[in-house]
Amino acid sequence: MKRLRRTKIVATLGPASHTPEMVEKLHKAGVDVFRINMSHLPREKLRDQVGMIRAQEVKAQRPITVLVDLQGPKLRVGAFAEDFATLTEGATFRLDDDPAPGDATRVSLPHPEILGALEKGHAVLIDDGKLRLVVESVEQGRSATTRVVVGGRISNRKGVSLPDTALPVAAMTDKDRADLETALEVGVDWVALSFVQRPEDVAEVKKVARGRAQVLAKIEKPQALARLDEIMEVADALMVARGDLGVEMPLERVPGIQKRITRGGRRLGKPVIVATQMLESMITSPVPTRAEVSDVATAVYEGADGVMLSAESAAGSYPVEAVAQMNRIAEEVERDTLYWQIIKSQQAEPEATGSDAIAAAANRIAATLGISTIAAWTFSGSTALRLARERPDSTILALTPRRDTARRISLAWGVHAVVTRDASDADDMAFRACKFALRAKLAKVGDRIVIVAGVPFGTPGATNMIRIAFVTAEHAARA
Repeated sequence: MKRLRRTKIVATLGPASHTPEMVEKLHKAGVDVFRINMSHLPREKLRDQVGMIRAQEVKAQRPITVLVDLQGPKLRVGAFAEDFATLTEGATFRLDDDPAPGDATRVSLPHPEILGALEKGHAVLIDDGKLRLVVESVEQGRSATTRVVVGGRISNRKGVSLPDTALPVAAMTDKDRADLETALEVGVDWVALSFVQRPEDVAEVKKVARGRAQVLAKIEKPQALARLDEIMEVADALMVARGDLGVEMPLERVPGIQKRITRGGRRLGKPVIVATQMLESMITSPVPTRAEVSDVATAVYEGADGVMLSAESAAGSYPVEAVAQMNRIAEEVERDTLYWQIIKSQQAEPEATGSDAIAAAANRIAATLGISTIAAWTFSGSTALRLARERPDSTILALTPRRDTARRISLAWGVHAVVTRDASDADDMAFRACKFALRAKLAKVGDRIVIVAGVPFGTPGATNMIRIAFVTAEHAARA
């Protein structure tokens, strides 16, 4: 199955799409990565969800990436005596450690560590920012008295966001730890960490994962932006989680942050996914708005590795149509001459390593000779990621003996991964690269392909060879 685009599509599974039939339809419509959101899925059902995706992988004979998204430390107020209360602008409202039902003057905030971290002047946002409070005084660890800046109706257990407060909590809760262990047991490829504040949060998950899955940091808090460069160095990939990011900081800042993260990820050769409300209206409508189409297109023009559907595919009425629409948008953008001008203008200088120099040279050779396929023999996947960083106007055919590597790198821009035994010598390397390029319909007889590999074969990080090979009738006979 050959995609006609380089940008990857991530789709979330949910009530509207959690059957084998829907997984197959979504994959055929364009999904490259399936996201499983542990905020809504019972842990005991995770194995079944992953099993459905792996069954489709066998049927399609193509690696499919599985991304598990951990819930993270979700903060919520307690309950109200009448299930809700109405807060009036200018009124005083107290958040405290009293478990008694709340009213229009107070409510429980069952997070003592948060009550201990709040300071005068800090903003408290409730229900995705619909209500806004400002802290006026605190009784350390016991309560915080606030002034209502934006009032309205507040009901039981609504979410709380604290844009000004560095939370003294780890990014992983006990639930997340249990979910992570289960995800690693069933063999997921990527783990997304929610509400990252510091690089240590990502390092903690990587320590538990021990290479069994790669870790994606979701950037959705102002505190993460303050240490973004450090987080990007530690994480294996990033997500611009625009939902919570747009709650915790002014909405007008989010587009600039999206560009900053997208370009920073490319500079480091790490995949970036843009997420949240990309085709939101397609939850209930068979067609998107023009603004949504422009939003998806902007992410593609910026060179994002992936664009993501959340409720559109998980709970919407038109999940397959939403994927198909996103697929058409990405294909159309990538056909635009302006797309390649933007992509090339963001070209970063290669790092001073042999692998980066080889990747940059392969890109230049392919561009000079008009070659449509760069075949990369890779064990760990790093060679394919280095090539993706270059954003070549060629498909990256990643050949690897490791199925887990093929699944992981399928998240990256422009990578078409194939699982095969490692090359035995230089002739075998060239012959089978041409054969697989033909089989995947990435080349035809008479074409040339660029081949990148490392000698000795099977040695991670030893990329040191470029070769140009002609695709012949003999390759076609064996394809």
